Amino acid sequence: MWLFGLKGASGFSASSTAEEVTQGIDATGLTAIVTGASSGIGAETTRVLAMRGAHVVMAVRNVKSGEEVKDSILKEIPHAKIDVMEMDLGSMESVRKFASEYNSTGYPLNILINNAGVMAPPFMLSQDNIELQFATNHLGHFLLTNLLLQNLKNTAEASHKEGRIVNVSSLGHRFTYREGIRFDKINDKDSYTAILAYGQSKLANILHANELARHFKEEGAEITANSLHPGSITTNLLRHQSLVEGLVNWIGKYFIKNIPQGAATTCYVALHPQVKGITGEYFSDSNISASTSQGTDAELAKKLWDFSLNLTKPQ
Repeated sequence: MWLFGLKGASGFSASSTAEEVTQGIDATGLTAIVTGASSGIGAETTRVLAMRGAHVVMAVRNVKSGEEVKDSILKEIPHAKIDVMEMDLGSMESVRKFASEYNSTGYPLNILINNAGVMAPPFMLSQDNIELQFATNHLGHFLLTNLLLQNLKNTAEASHKEGRIVNVSSLGHRFTYREGIRFDKINDKDSYTAILAYGQSKLANILHANELARHFKEEGAEITANSLHPGSITTNLLRHQSLVEGLVNWIGKYFIKNIPQGAATTCYVALHPQVKGITGEYFSDSNISASTSQGTDAELAKKLWDFSLNLTKPQ
């Protein structure tokens, strides 16, 4: 397993931790939102960003769990500046409420980390009657990003600091339906395959970041948008896949990342000066990597953007 320690152009490897890739970075004065921040790599991302001086707003479905994570971080880092706000990505109403409340606080927004997700549950519909993985992993983040875009643009312009949007995707985007995004069959229960639907939602994360990057370039906005694969990590994402979880726990010690390593690429893309000006890229192991051909399909990205706009417009 010597490849696990192989360093890329950034100087970091798969075994680098979030603390290591942000060593020496001062994020004081930056404000970040992290979705799904009450567990796993979202919680570690929150901790490391706060350690580096950023004000972090934890967007969480379970406020009690979020407050517990906040308290544990404050015990370690008493000066950490952290807020907990409720948001359920599976509900557009909840996303709109969060964005409205956030914007009304007057907080700036430098960094948006779209991290939360669900993985391979049985077929279910969201509160808005959309297949749960597509609704939570992609549409909720798509809507959230759009509702916060003006804040991001205003902050970048006022602070003269580059804004960054980070979409946490997955290697799982390689295992999607043949057509990539099944626009006409998003809610087709009969042909639903849990893992392929997960891959579809993770491909959507990449396409979303790429289309955002294209928009920002056209507008001349000083904001970047990138996506990433955090690595193979044992987190509660596997709660719907008991067999997979059992195998991971059995052989995972040989190749699976721990959570500090899993949060590294997210923290790298969000904070590191090496990433300044880089946009529309897909990262893995804190280095630029390659997605599938579908992940770089500009027409597919545009079609997904229009499809998502239509699904998220107020009724």
